[in-house]
Amino acid sequence: MALHDRQIDPRQGKLFGGKVKVLPYPHKTTCLLMPIAIVFIGVFLLLLLITVGKLNAFLAFILVSLFVGIGEGLPALTVVSAIQKGMGDTLGSLVMILGFGAMLGKLVADSGAAQRITQKLVAAFGLKNVHWALMLTGLIVGIPMFYTVGFVIMAPLVFTVAASTGLPLLYVGLPMLASLSVTHGFLPPHPSPTAIAGMFKADLGRTLLLGLALAVPAAALVVPVFSKQSKRFNAKPLPEFFKVTLIPDAQLPSLGISVFTALLPALLIGAAAVSGLFTAADSATGRIFAVLGDPVLAMLISVLAAIYFLGVRRGKNMGEVSAALVKAVESIAMVLLIIGGAGALKQVLVESGVSKYIGDMMTASGISPLILAWGIAAVIRVIVGSATVAGMTAAGIVLPLVTQGGVSPELMVLSVGAGSIFFSHVNDGGFWLFKEYFNLTIRDTLATWSLMETTVSVAGLIGVLVLNMFV
Repeated sequence: MALHDRQIDPRQGKLFGGKVKVLPYPHKTTCLLMPIAIVFIGVFLLLLLITVGKLNAFLAFILVSLFVGIGEGLPALTVVSAIQKGMGDTLGSLVMILGFGAMLGKLVADSGAAQRITQKLVAAFGLKNVHWALMLTGLIVGIPMFYTVGFVIMAPLVFTVAASTGLPLLYVGLPMLASLSVTHGFLPPHPSPTAIAGMFKADLGRTLLLGLALAVPAAALVVPVFSKQSKRFNAKPLPEFFKVTLIPDAQLPSLGISVFTALLPALLIGAAAVSGLFTAADSATGRIFAVLGDPVLAMLISVLAAIYFLGVRRGKNMGEVSAALVKAVESIAMVLLIIGGAGALKQVLVESGVSKYIGDMMTASGISPLILAWGIAAVIRVIVGSATVAGMTAAGIVLPLVTQGGVSPELMVLSVGAGSIFFSHVNDGGFWLFKEYFNLTIRDTLATWSLMETTVSVAGLIGVLVLNMFV
């Protein structure tokens, strides 16, 4: 019997002759490994199109989805239908969550709420612990703000704090940036973790609570690890990046309003998740928390609260506030398309049957699904640069490991998220953003920024494995 006439039983990991154990892959193939080979070629093509061809990531996802679907034996029109379904299923309510999230982040930034939080925390913690204050600031501000927005808003504030205290710039800045990074990788309502949670059918509130349990120690680890090392690097921001436009103190919102509006989504979603542990779902209290903690409604409530407390109440008219909201949504259009493209590829893998095939093969390997998910996301991150692309691509590949059960979907979201921020280097926009703002050499950026990203990524994986013993 020829090799291609046999099949591998993924539960046994052995070749069988004669009595065949049929794999759940529905299409005929001339080679035992052809289904997986097509997927690997597709992922390689995706990375090639983005990194070498400089093609837009959304277009690259659609082209690769067509290639993989047709290569796996699906009719062209069936592949197109799968792409449409995948984009629709993935975006769905995600469009509203991310749209509201962008609006909230814009209002928090423009109102000076981030500035108020920074000032008060730095004053409360004192000069000796200023790096801890900025780490906490990054966590609070990072929840409603997308990473790039948070970086651009917070970097000038870090420059100001460093200049006023006389402390080394990276000593002050790295803890804050580590916090922004972990919120970007681990926590809803950020694009990648929110989209992956939907793909894995993970509970968003539970994901947020577990993500916070990882984010805080992962970010805190940067303080002792990098506090002494960062003093060796002479970071001097360029004048064009050091033009700090601070809002007069009298015009800033209060600390209570600033923290309340920034954290309101997390408070509502987290409260619903906690209440589920103590109240029956069909009770009046349970139903109220379920409504308030629904991600879409929680984000809507938060935006409406921010419009009032950070806009109207501070003297802005609705025309000004609406104009700011429009700019906020414009900034996430391409992110939404990229996430939709990743969802299209996921659906093609599912409908072709190769997703289940790969899942069985991975299960047979005996490696923890959490480690596999982190490793796949980390490899794609190193190759392609984008954390969002890495997370969404890896999620589509490891999806069967979640649907087959035996692993927490919330921890799988966090594992993929941790892998997606691994070792940022020259192919990542965040690398260059940090390098140019802090005016470092490439070598020094690798020794600070890249090492910091790797540290929080590995810390995230370790945290996931620890939580897995209790969840």
